Amino acid sequence: QVQLVESGGGLVQPGGSLRLSCAVSGFTLDDYAIGWFRQAPGKEREGISCISIKHDSTWYADSVKGRFTTSRDNAKNTVYLQMNSLKPDDTAIYYCAASYPARLLTWAEEYEYWGQGTQVTVSS
Repeated sequence: QVQLVESGGGLVQPGGSLRLSCAVSGFTLDDYAIGWFRQAPGKEREGISCISIKHDSTWYADSVKGRFTTSRDNAKNTVYLQMNSLKPDDTAIYYCAASYPARLLTWAEEYEYWGQGTQVTVSS
């Protein structure tokens, strides 16, 4: 059974950092695309990053490029989203998602499996 569980969200001041984790089970990380999305109140779900471990490739949306970094720990079956220089506009619920097979994907409709989300609030 495929499962994804996000953690690491919280309240952070502008300019601060957070690291989100996406713990996966039921599949091998190398075989799947793992994406990060976010959804702010009243807005559509936005793809912000994707990692294809098999192809050693990552993609970032322009809105987070240079500030966010996706990485993984295969031994822990976990993908991370390191978020630096956070802004109030980054406030949203953050989700990780998975799709088979591994490749770079940017649209939510392309992902089959989703976590429950974790809230990130950037505010002073």
